[in-house]
Amino acid sequence: MGALRGEGDWYFQESPQQWVRITRGFWMGETPVTQAQWKAVMGRNPAKFRGDDHRPVEQVSWYDCLDLVRRVNVLVPGLRAALPTEAQWEYACRADTTGAFHDGSPCTVPDGMDPALDRLGWFAANSASESHPVRQKLPNRWGLYDLHGNVWEWCRDAWDEGAYGRRSGITEDPEVIGESGTVRVRRGGSWVNLASGCRAGTRGRADPNIGLWYNSGLRLSAGQELGAAEPPGAERPARRDGSGEGDAEA
Repeated sequence: MGALRGEGDWYFQESPQQWVRITRGFWMGETPVTQAQWKAVMGRNPAKFRGDDHRPVEQVSWYDCLDLVRRVNVLVPGLRAALPTEAQWEYACRADTTGAFHDGSPCTVPDGMDPALDRLGWFAANSASESHPVRQKLPNRWGLYDLHGNVWEWCRDAWDEGAYGRRSGITEDPEVIGESGTVRVRRGGSWVNLASGCRAGTRGRADPNIGLWYNSGLRLSAGQELGAAEPPGAERPARRDGSGEGDAEA
């Protein structure tokens, strides 16, 4: 887990690289959750870039995503849907590769049109400043699409910038626990990010209450024990008016 030597010069919170063992089997969504899927469960479409049901949903907060997870688990008992942990996300993205991108390629043009990433995802150099329908770029070897770019994907973990540096040996099933309202991890980069910000090891962070970004979505995982219970911090903090509602409707 983490950036290769020399790869993470852009983001110091991706290193040092560490060994992680995932002990629980899990499934990962083939694509980010689409607008059609979100609307089918939640009854509305919060996305800015509409007009194609195959585009990923965006403008959703971490707490909005937990609401989706809860409803999916009611609709499909036994599925144990969840947000993936940061470790699960990177494991699924890399698919047994060790390069900057899931086909094993390095990031050779971090600030421009990286030729490897152009084949794999939508980012600042090829997106025309908007999201795109899923499955338009090449999948990884495990059949997962849109892992690099298009929309950031929320993870379960709370943000801990120094977590990598404090781990040694092999860490099993790491997950950073956070209280309600704690800043959360996003992975994968988005249509607005440079190639350097869409690598397999890239880490992002955001306030879990904010759903107004046009580049934040999610990918569901399922079937692992971690998904059987609410993640730490799952209770949405109340707003000043006491409603406890998120701001994704804005």
